[in-house]
Amino acid sequence: QVQLVESGGGLVQGGGSLRLSCAASGNILKINTMGWYRQAPGQERELVASTTSGDSTNYLDSVKGRFTISRDNAKRTLYLQMDSLKPEDTAVYYCNADVVTYGIYRSRAYWGQGTQVTVSS
Repeated sequence: QVQLVESGGGLVQGGGSLRLSCAASGNILKINTMGWYRQAPGQERELVASTTSGDSTNYLDSVKGRFTISRDNAKRTLYLQMDSLKPEDTAVYYCNADVVTYGIYRSRAYWGQGTQVTVSS
């Protein structure tokens, strides 16, 4: 099995910064694309940013220039640096990873438990 554990959420004033982390562990052979999603109350979950194993990145338009996604493959950890935060960034942020495990040798998507980010005005 695979576990994704997020950390780094919290309460911050508008204009502030937070850094989210997501550590992957378990029976992992390879991690392909990793990403951060968010879900605000009453809203659908949306992709915020993603990065491939080749370090190609993709961002939601509303966070471009403010958020930076990165990964440390040796540590199997995904990061999201969030700067110039706005109240509309308030949501639960989820880590997602496309993982190939030993024994199955087929990729599958895994999710973290989510971490709350609240930005006050």
